[in-house]
Amino acid sequence: MKSSGGNEQTVAEQLMVPAFGYELLRNILIPDILGKETPDILYWAGKHLARKFQLLTYEEMVSFFKEAGWGTLSIKKEEKYHIEFELSGPMIERQLDMGAGAEPTFKLEAGFLAEQYQMQKKLITEAVEEVAKKAKKIRITVQWDAKDPAGESI
Repeated sequence: MKSSGGNEQTVAEQLMVPAFGYELLRNILIPDILGKETPDILYWAGKHLARKFQLLTYEEMVSFFKEAGWGTLSIKKEEKYHIEFELSGPMIERQLDMGAGAEPTFKLEAGFLAEQYQMQKKLITEAVEEVAKKAKKIRITVQWDAKDPAGESI
């Protein structure tokens, strides 16, 4: 699609939300509304989103994270009962650099990954995130137990 200035732009580029608008919602408005329950509610919201956007491959997850503005997702370590992801990129760096308000939480992303793996493996799956402030990256560890089958998702 051509813009009036003669530069070619895709519809997706034209519809991109500025980082500031995203941050207003994520880092200020949502925590103001949810209060101290913000991390727990965001974790379950991530699980809920995963059920709405079931992804079948790692590549689909990487693409979803990029399109959602959640950062660049990469696998750091994969073992039999857990997988470690790294979340990085300009949006992550920006959130970690912001001094206003509470410590940034990445529970939404952790819950999303936990539910994706729970649906794929049919096992109860949980995720924890760890902020590496100096490296400006987030490590999310998703783990499951082969002896703990998942029933119906809530």
